[in-house]
Amino acid sequence: MKCFCEQEDTLDLKIEGDVGAEPIWCSKCGCNFDLEDISFSNELKDELGSWANEYGNWIDWDKDKIVPAGIEMEEEHNKKGIILTDKVKKELGGKYRITFSSSTMARAMQVKNQNL
Repeated sequence: MKCFCEQEDTLDLKIEGDVGAEPIWCSKCGCNFDLEDISFSNELKDELGSWANEYGNWIDWDKDKIVPAGIEMEEEHNKKGIILTDKVKKELGGKYRITFSSSTMARAMQVKNQNL
């Protein structure tokens, strides 16, 4: 997989949710990879895509606040992300260094709103 930071394939990947983005990123330059360009099963691509689409459901974007039980929703999202990261590691083998970047948005918003 080629990205902006290297002329050769990148070996450092991270799994991270973000609004409107695919969940696979280059750990070095932040390049976002299309799931269709990665060689793992369609089942795992579907799981990752569904997981990514759930990102941010713990936020009421119109009010810029956490929804009720938003912290717990984000924690569950992170737990599922860890499981999916392990699945990616198994399917891609030992060639890549794959890490998971958990979401901290709900907790950050909670602190922000408490300080207002």
